[in-house]
Amino acid sequence: MKRALISDIHGNLEALNAVLADIKTIPVDEIYCLGDIIGYGPNPCECLDLVMKSCHSTILGNHDQAALFDPEGFNPMALQAIYWTRDQLDNGPGSAQQINTRWDFLGELPRQIDEGEFRFVHGSPRDPTNEYVFPEDIFNQRKMEMLFAKIEHVCFMGHTHLPGIFTTECEFVSPEECEYVYHIGTNKALINVGSVGQPRDEDNRACYAILDSEAKTVTYRRVDYDRDVTANKIYAIPDLSDALGDRLKHGR
Repeated sequence: MKRALISDIHGNLEALNAVLADIKTIPVDEIYCLGDIIGYGPNPCECLDLVMKSCHSTILGNHDQAALFDPEGFNPMALQAIYWTRDQLDNGPGSAQQINTRWDFLGELPRQIDEGEFRFVHGSPRDPTNEYVFPEDIFNQRKMEMLFAKIEHVCFMGHTHLPGIFTTECEFVSPEECEYVYHIGTNKALINVGSVGQPRDEDNRACYAILDSEAKTVTYRRVDYDRDVTANKIYAIPDLSDALGDRLKHGR
């Protein structure tokens, strides 16, 4: 089975459309979304509709959770964006039934999917929604040991927008270092699939991964899209900071 693993779309419709088009060229059996469909970007409703239509399984991200409940730990820019996003979900495009369907979908999202060998979360195996696992955490041996103790084999995640593989040897392997294909061995691994809608690894192309369960490989894919279209939408919305549009162009 081949599964496309997408994460951190953040209301970026242009990036999501480009990634879904790329997925069709492979093709895959299923698409899993690891959360943060909304937040930051200008098209939360449209992205939700596409995820509901295209994804076999979807996990709750911290921005998705923040739209449902009181946001915790958000900086002012993210907080302003989530309040605007809430308003869009209440009053955005579509019928009253579509609006209710979007809210119901968000409210029913699981915090993780556990398939034994593979676990899928947004944040980390210890805190599936909110905990960040950054590349520099490889120097925090205690933290890494605690995270690996929580999984059976491989955990796939997003949240940081930084793609790469954490190994039990306390190494972080970027997609470039493994030539975009990681071979799953017998050792445990934490695998960040990157971000579709707001990459932060200084590569401004959308990022996602393909999990081939039979070949035991994870293949990273980068997809270009028209970032100016998305950025200009952000610039035109007073409640979204211009910095959110700027960062799409720089990939950080």
